[in-house]
Amino acid sequence: MSDKAYKNSKFLNSRDARVIRIVSEYLEPEARFEEFQVRDTVVFFGSARTKSRDEAEKSLAVAKDSGADLAGAERDLEMSKYYEAARELAHRLTEWSKNLEGEDRRFIVCSGGGPGIMEAANRGASEANGINAGLNISLPFEQQDNPYITRELNFDFHYFFMRKFWFVYLAKVIIVFPGGFGTLDEFFEVMTLMQTRKLNRPIPIVLYGKEFWSDVMNLDAMVRHGTIDPGDMDLFFQADAVDDAFDFITKELQEKALDEPGGSL
Repeated sequence: MSDKAYKNSKFLNSRDARVIRIVSEYLEPEARFEEFQVRDTVVFFGSARTKSRDEAEKSLAVAKDSGADLAGAERDLEMSKYYEAARELAHRLTEWSKNLEGEDRRFIVCSGGGPGIMEAANRGASEANGINAGLNISLPFEQQDNPYITRELNFDFHYFFMRKFWFVYLAKVIIVFPGGFGTLDEFFEVMTLMQTRKLNRPIPIVLYGKEFWSDVMNLDAMVRHGTIDPGDMDLFFQADAVDDAFDFITKELQEKALDEPGGSL
């Protein structure tokens, strides 16, 4: 006796069933978020390669003993300040959100689910005894889920665009830490949605790490060359300290998001 269509793995993984797989990556996460009463999120973007301070210090000690890639180890230790900042910020935001009134879980920390800055965000939330989400993606390298994600909210996506949908749909704030191509892609996609007014409401965006971002991006040049408007520079807030980011985020959430339902697209 042949399998029913919905149990036929060969069919479900075929080209003909692509639309079923796409819809599944919408409906299954939606069901889990509803089950755990998650209305909205605070999303952390950033590099998968950023090490914690402890890990970076150990790597530096090994490099000093062996003489191998000392410059890289020193760089990683310097960059670890962003891991620790993301961890602290996620911890503080989780403690703050847990003290809000209501039955729904508001403003839970959500990351891409992998190592680096993503791990730091989930770790900080976990250390504050808060649930948190990880929207993982299947990749041939770098991406494996970190151990700090709340088990029931650990997702594994195949399609980048569905993962991005869930990042933005529930986000009430997006915090962008230093990162590579993936982080830049996520930042500019959200900026495009904001600039073109494709969102039902603007999402406050925090660009964390002024030294890094001023070195990597010259957005003022885009204004000077007329490819973006001067007002587009007001679509995000720059922060260089956890206190500044925390104060800005909590103020925005209290004034603009507490009474709003989840969902932004």
